[in-house]
Amino acid sequence: MNTDNTQHLEAIQDIRNMMKKSTRFLSLNGLSGVFAGIYALIGATLAYFRIHDINDIIANSKFEPGMSTNYASVRLDFYIFFFLVAGSVLVLSIATAYFLSNKKARKQGQKLFDHTAWRVLINLSIPLIAGGFLCLAFLYHGTIAYIAPAMLLFYGMALINASKYTYDDIRYFGICQSALGLVNAFDLGHGLYYWAFGFGVLHIVYGLIMWNKYERK
Repeated sequence: MNTDNTQHLEAIQDIRNMMKKSTRFLSLNGLSGVFAGIYALIGATLAYFRIHDINDIIANSKFEPGMSTNYASVRLDFYIFFFLVAGSVLVLSIATAYFLSNKKARKQGQKLFDHTAWRVLINLSIPLIAGGFLCLAFLYHGTIAYIAPAMLLFYGMALINASKYTYDDIRYFGICQSALGLVNAFDLGHGLYYWAFGFGVLHIVYGLIMWNKYERK
């Protein structure tokens, strides 16, 4: 009798695992979050020193005719530099996540891009695209102080939106990102620090937790 009950329980557990695998994307690699955090911290460090260089240029410049044009040129150079750094961080993070997650999927005998993966991407993309256009609007109107909190807020909302198709831990990570963005919205003078903490430190912590919980064997 006990043997029959054990077999039934094992059969039910197998069915539950099969259903979970068919409805959730479980190929996310925790180490990809760690690398994304490292890339973000490197990018934030480069931006930090670039901002100080620009402030030194402005502080040591004399306000003469045509100075406003020179100042605008300095700001444009910084915007270009910032987008190059942010773009590099994004590309490296996506490439690393694809490589490590694809490796994990192959080890598990699964395809990386199945129907659940596409659901994750779609639900992740909608808030990210909306947030991206909002950040461009802030940049267009010169209100750049709102860009960092908007990035954190919409990134967090994207994670929360996609979490129902992957690990539940993603939801709590998204809540932390959104909360950090809201706090930053009330402390606009330190956007780079919040950005570095959210995309850098929190990514590393989350990645280590995920790796330790699901992949460390």
